[in-house]
Amino acid sequence: MIFTKTRRAAERVFTGVNRYLTKVLRLVVNLEKSRIVPVDGVEFLGFVFRGVTGMIHVSEKNVQKCKRRIRELTGRSRGISMTQRLGELRRYLQGWAGYFALAKQMRLFEILDQWIRRRLRMCFWKRWRFVRTRVQNLLALGVPRRQAFRHAKSRQGPWHMAKTIASGVGMTNAWLQDQGLVSLKSLWVKRAPLRRTA
Repeated sequence: MIFTKTRRAAERVFTGVNRYLTKVLRLVVNLEKSRIVPVDGVEFLGFVFRGVTGMIHVSEKNVQKCKRRIRELTGRSRGISMTQRLGELRRYLQGWAGYFALAKQMRLFEILDQWIRRRLRMCFWKRWRFVRTRVQNLLALGVPRRQAFRHAKSRQGPWHMAKTIASGVGMTNAWLQDQGLVSLKSLWVKRAPLRRTA
C-alpha cells in the first residue's frame, strides 16, 4: 500500500512503481488487483482505514470473528475446568491483542473486555448450578447474605445473572483477573509504542 495526498500524485506514483517493478525487477504486476482508491474504507490484513487520514481500525469482520472464537472458548457446554478455559482464553487474547495493537480504538478494546467479563461470570454461575453452592460462593466473595440468597434462588438464566449486582459485587474485575483473565485494554496500552510508529 502506498499513500499519497492527491489522486493525481497517486496516479503518478502508480505509473512509476509499475514501471520499476516490471522493467527493473522484471516482476509481473496484477493490474486487476492494483488500484487507486480513497483511503477511507480500505481493508488490509484484517485492518480497515478510516477517514481521510487513514486511521487504523480493526475490521468489523475480524471483530465478529474474535467474538465467535471467544464464544467457543467460553461456551457453557464445554466440559473443562475454569483454569483450562481461562488459560486458553488468555493465550487467544494475548495473540489477538498483539496482532491488532496498531488499531487506534481503545473504546473497542474496553467494550470487548466488558463482554468477555460477562461471559466468564456466566460460566462461573453455570458451574455453581445448585442454590447452596451459589450462596456459599457469593458469601465467600463478600456479597451480603440477603442478596446472595435472593440471587442464588433466581430462575433467570446464567447470561442474565452474569449482569446482576451480586455477580458484579462478588465476581469483580479484580477477582476475575486473579483467576487468570487478561484485559485486552491493558494489553493494548502496553503496546502503545507500536502505534506511534504506524
